[in-house]
Amino acid sequence: MRQGLPRRARGYLITGAGVLLLSPDALFVKDTEVPVEVFMFWRALLLGLALGALALARYGRGLPAAVSACGPAALWCPLAFAASAWGFVAAVRLTAAGNVLVIQNLAPLVAGLMGLLLFGQRLRAQTWVVILLCMLGAGLMAGGELGQGSPLGLVVALVIPLSIAVNMTVASAQRGVDTTVILPLGCLMMLLPALALGGMQLPPLADLLRLLLLGLVFLPAAYQLIQTGPRYLTGAEVSLVMLLETLVGTLLVWWWVSEVPPPLAFVGGGLILVALLGGGLLDLLRQRRKVADGAPDPHQVIGEADGALSESLRSDQLLTQE
Repeated sequence: MRQGLPRRARGYLITGAGVLLLSPDALFVKDTEVPVEVFMFWRALLLGLALGALALARYGRGLPAAVSACGPAALWCPLAFAASAWGFVAAVRLTAAGNVLVIQNLAPLVAGLMGLLLFGQRLRAQTWVVILLCMLGAGLMAGGELGQGSPLGLVVALVIPLSIAVNMTVASAQRGVDTTVILPLGCLMMLLPALALGGMQLPPLADLLRLLLLGLVFLPAAYQLIQTGPRYLTGAEVSLVMLLETLVGTLLVWWWVSEVPPPLAFVGGGLILVALLGGGLLDLLRQRRKVADGAPDPHQVIGEADGALSESLRSDQLLTQE
């Protein structure tokens, strides 16, 4: 069934599944009481161990070749990955979640402009409309908390959309290369500031259990799927699907604190769902019409290159083992 889906549809499903697994992140950040540097130390350590084990299991001795194949993404993606994680955790602690979510949801717009200006990635008018509708929906959801919290949190939150845009846009520009193998490098870059700030401390048992669940279960699976998204979609489109975290994550926080959302929040959440589902449905219908007319799949060349690269890496691994 997976191979029968259009390439873009696979990208949306893979990224969407990752975002759903990432959605409890804000709840865990709010629900732990350890200092930011302690939280980031354990987050980076546990996530790095899990992602490193996954990469090693997949590529074995061919892992260095897989990292080398990422090109410039091997530097920029880990840096952006670490910066977005630090920005998110610090901003959520400094200001209201609504402020952070509104600013974070600038990521698709930033990614779209960055992809256009730096890599010539053009988006259809439909995609720009969906981006604007989702940003409006996120603003309605978070409207009740706007203006609350520390102004410093707003400045810190600006790091998030820029970092997400850099990561997703640079990864998608590598034309189908598997950039999940460089995520452990991002965890290392995330870990070093936490060590410098004295974050290597043992948290209380309750917080440690939450960190173990987050760092060894939810986050590794989420980031593996999300970082796979740029193999099928542009950076702006991956960032767009990540707006689902605004909807699901906010609903989880409301459920946890037994808070009834305001009516505008439901309007905003519905707008996000309708925009994303409507855009995805239009993509599927467009793809079916192209196939019916006998047009080639525009991503076929990328798919063949992806398969050729995987085969090359497997061959290098076998030669190394011999």
